[in-house]
Amino acid sequence: MFKIQTLNNISVVGLDRFPRDAYEIASEISRPDAILVRSAKMHDMSLPDSIKAIGRAGAGVNNIPVNDMTALGIPVFNAPGANANAVKELVVAGMLMAARNIPQAWRFATGLSGEDAAINKEVEAGKKNFVGFELPGRTLGVVGLGAIGVKVANAARALGMNVIGYDPTITVRAAWALESDVEQALSVDDLVARADFITFHVPLTDATRNMINAERLRLMKKQSVLLNFARNGIIDDEAAVAALDSGHLYAYVCDFPSNLLKDHPRVITLPHLGASTGEAEENCAVMVANQVRDWLENGNVSNSVNFPEIMLPRTDDGYRIAVVNSNVPNMVGQVSTDLADAGLNIVDMMNKSRGDIAVTLIDVDKEPGEEAIKRIADIKGVLSVRCLGCEGR
Repeated sequence: MFKIQTLNNISVVGLDRFPRDAYEIASEISRPDAILVRSAKMHDMSLPDSIKAIGRAGAGVNNIPVNDMTALGIPVFNAPGANANAVKELVVAGMLMAARNIPQAWRFATGLSGEDAAINKEVEAGKKNFVGFELPGRTLGVVGLGAIGVKVANAARALGMNVIGYDPTITVRAAWALESDVEQALSVDDLVARADFITFHVPLTDATRNMINAERLRLMKKQSVLLNFARNGIIDDEAAVAALDSGHLYAYVCDFPSNLLKDHPRVITLPHLGASTGEAEENCAVMVANQVRDWLENGNVSNSVNFPEIMLPRTDDGYRIAVVNSNVPNMVGQVSTDLADAGLNIVDMMNKSRGDIAVTLIDVDKEPGEEAIKRIADIKGVLSVRCLGCEGR
């Protein structure tokens, strides 16, 4: 029986992916095998040594001590793309709100008072203050062409916008999904200088922190619009407000309110609504539940932020051993030798590495004894070893 601990409310649709005859799920549980989390801060948590996986029901993993988990041989899974449509829709809404001055016009309309005739008169006199512009023919710059960025780019093309994108690590899968006329920017500076709207879909790292600063703001076209539904910190907010106050920047739309931003007349701040739809929460929970279950039961890895992707189909018979080790020479050789010494024949095997971590899945012809598993665990550099489906282990 596997035990799953939830640190936040996880969609029931996702939790139903765990069969109750094999899984126990609770927010308070002793010695869990895996943790499912959304926004709970885990950096200061003391985790039991029973933990074999952490699943983040969302894309960002800033709330999880990923490096610490890697050192312990624990994969951290996330759900990239599960909330892509929700974020895409909010980016499109943000562009429309900024271009048509909708929040400012709404505030004006809700402040009207008096008889209807007087309100109508004020409306006709005041609407000239909220004249906006249309999206077709404008250029959207998309920084980060993952699952979300691709959907945003394609949606903008469908609205008649020109689109330029920048992502030096774009995958072949993402490139195939892009509309063919999305143009490639040579650099962030190149994109910034050519776009009327700029949206960001990258994680917050040392490389992306304050990616838009005072220097890059000066490169931007006058009366352009910034949108940030990715992570707080990618844009230097003080520099953005200064550009708004000078009239260089037309609007700033973001999902991260602060005292500096929330009352500025040219800033539209939303309370981190990017993935806040029922559909997105369900999609994230289902994706991460499937991934955690596949790791616990089969040793397969997909959408892990710190482990290599590895998929080895299970055979009808045999036993599987999952080994996580430091990515150093001769690890597979040592494991194979120990299995041979234990009289175990390898039926199938796959080894994948990523950075300092490697995962080896080995199917053997008969159940390995505790001594064989212990000998593998004692190899220098082995972080964890499991016999999947073995009795009592």
